[in-house]
This record gives sequence, structure tokens and C-alpha cells, in this order.
Amino acid sequence: MTANTLFYIIIGIIILNFLKDKIVDALNAKHFNDKLSEELQDVYDDSEYKKSQNYKATNYKFSLLTSTFSIALTLGFLFLDGFEFVDNLARSYSTNPIIIALIFFGIIMIASDILTTPFSYYSTFVIEEKFGFNKTTKKTFLLDKIKGWFMMIILGGGILSLIIWFYQATGKYFWIYAWGLVTIFTVFMNMFYSKLIVPLFNKQTPLEEGTLRDKISAYAKTVGFKLNKIFVIDGSKRSTKANAYFSGFGSEKRVTLYDTLINDLDDEEIVAVLAHEVGHYKKKHIIFNLFASILLTGLTLYILSLFISNPVLSHALGVDNASFHIGLIAFMLLYSPISEITGLIMNVFSRKFEYQADDYAKSTYKGEPLITSLKKLSKNSLSNLTPHPAYVFMHYSHPTLLQRIKNLRK
Repeated sequence: MTANTLFYIIIGIIILNFLKDKIVDALNAKHFNDKLSEELQDVYDDSEYKKSQNYKATNYKFSLLTSTFSIALTLGFLFLDGFEFVDNLARSYSTNPIIIALIFFGIIMIASDILTTPFSYYSTFVIEEKFGFNKTTKKTFLLDKIKGWFMMIILGGGILSLIIWFYQATGKYFWIYAWGLVTIFTVFMNMFYSKLIVPLFNKQTPLEEGTLRDKISAYAKTVGFKLNKIFVIDGSKRSTKANAYFSGFGSEKRVTLYDTLINDLDDEEIVAVLAHEVGHYKKKHIIFNLFASILLTGLTLYILSLFISNPVLSHALGVDNASFHIGLIAFMLLYSPISEITGLIMNVFSRKFEYQADDYAKSTYKGEPLITSLKKLSKNSLSNLTPHPAYVFMHYSHPTLLQRIKNLRK
């Protein structure tokens, strides 16, 4: 296959993916004004439902703008040989392949982030502000950006450097060492993300003694679940939207509750949400997702090893100097349809796991408080309660609110 043919295959993949997303988004938008089913009538009153519809329509129009800008930027960069320009710029500073790759990706990532920051700013300080969600200050917004860049440089740059070093040292077998490295990093982050990374962005404090902690402890004892680490995170620092999540395993397992969740729900509802999270742990969903991620990474790296040394990949992006970092970019673009398929499969599993966790909460605690908590959380985030089935299939990692209520009331 010639480099020119491969170039147009890449262009075709980008355009088809864009069109697919826009068609699904348009189908979903047609259902924004659907009448709510009987089970959902009590989520919104008339004025709240109108506000929800307005929020959905506003985000839909904004996503059309951002995605159109993104594909225009990507296609323009490809047709104007942008990768060759950045590669030459990186090579003007060094002859070391690792340094060249770091400079190359640094320019691409930071330039991309700078170009998209106005959209992020508008989303946060105009749209989210208009609908009463935003609590982020401009200082926090800027600090988040800077911290994100430093993490990208240190963690992303470190991993990339080692992978290229493995490639130089072992050739086509680099994928085995790279897989081992990514596996260790993935397991480490699953274990210690909440302890090491979250504090860079949010304050976490142990849940104080009181009725809620007593009820959580009492529930944990009934299911034989040792849970000493229950933290409250200052989610209200950025948004009024609420959440809760389970992280880690073994001695590092912990439950984190957003302060907004504690404010929005009563104690029974919070314990029901916690029971759902415990269900994920008991059903070994966390372990499954971890192993699935590791296996998919290994498969991707293996396939990458079969093609990365082929200079056609670099030539397809208009770069004469065949190199690992250019080949990696081309491979990522070509591999995106496979990533889309594996993402869809993982979403199918994820929705199934949500049903199982709901069932666990219902059988070990109560189903009704979980239903009322889901309704409150949906209301407070102005969630779309009438999504198109195609949109759910393509994008939802959770079943819809209506599907979860029907399952819990079986």
C-alpha cells in the first residue's frame, strides 16, 4: 500500500467517524422534547423540565461548534503537512529520538490545549454558569490547566520515553516491555490514584463521626465488607453536580463521596448509593475492568509492533524521516475504528455491571432509596431522560434512568 493511499484512508476514517457522531447526536436531539414516561414524571416539574430541555439544546449546539472546529483543525493540519512542520521543528533542537519525540508531542499537546481552551472556558463560565452548575473560579481553572500540563509532562513524557527506549533496545519485541510498564503503571494508579493524584486538585477529608458514618459502618458489617476509608471530596469547588466513586483494592480500597452528594441526598439514599458501589467491588467489576484494560493495551501494543517500523506510516503523514513518534500518530488514527469497537463492547459490559450493582444494593439494603437518589441526581444535573437508543448504545456506560428504575422495581 502506498503512502498516498494510506493518507486518504486516514482522512476517510476521520470524516466517517465525524459523520457517524453527528448523525447519532442529531437523532438524540430529536428526542429532547419527548414526553416523560410515567415512572419519570416526578423527576422534574414543568419549569425544571423546560430548563433541562434548554440545557440539552445548548450543549448540543455547542458540541456541533466544537466538533466542527476540531475536525477542520485536524484535516487542515493533515493537508498542510503540519506533522512534518512540527517534526522538523523538534529535530532542530536535538538528534536524540527520545528528545525529538518529547518535543514533538509536547508541541502538539500544548498547542491543541491552547486552541481548545477558549471552548473549555466558554463551557465552564458561560454555559455551566448560566444553568447554575459552575463553582469554578478563574484561578482554579488556570491552576487545573497548569497542573494538567505538569502531569502530562512528567507521567506522559516519562512513559513515552521508556517505550521509545524499549523500541530502540529490543526492536519489534518492545511491545512486551511496554506492556509490562503500562500494566505496572495502571495497577499502581488504580491503587493509589486517590491518595497521590486527587489531592493535587481536590481536598479530601475523612467522613466525620455521626449518623451517616454510623449507618455506613452498620451496612458494611452486614455484608462483611471492611471499609475504614470513607472520604468526602470538595466537589463543590468546581460544580454543583454530585458523584461518588469506589477506588483501589485490598488495603487501599476507599469510597469517596462528593460533598454535593451529601448535601443533595438523605442518609438512606447515600447508604443506598454506597451499597451500589460496594456491589461493584463484591461482583469483581473493578478487577474485570482492570484486567480488560490491561489485555486491550497488550493487544494494541502488539498490533502496533507489527506496523511501527514500516516507513509508509510516517510517509502517509507527509514526513520523510521515518520515526517512532510519527508512526505512532498514524497508527492511532488508523486504529481508531478498532478502539471504537472495543469501547462499545466495554460499554455493554459496563451497563450490565450497573444492573448487577443495583441488584446488589437492592438485595443487601433497599431499592427504593437508590431509585429516589438516582432521580435526585438526574434532576440536579439536568440529565437527559429521553435519550435515543442509538445514542445510549454509542455513548452510555450506564443504563438510562428509566431502565435502572424498571430493573430495581422488578
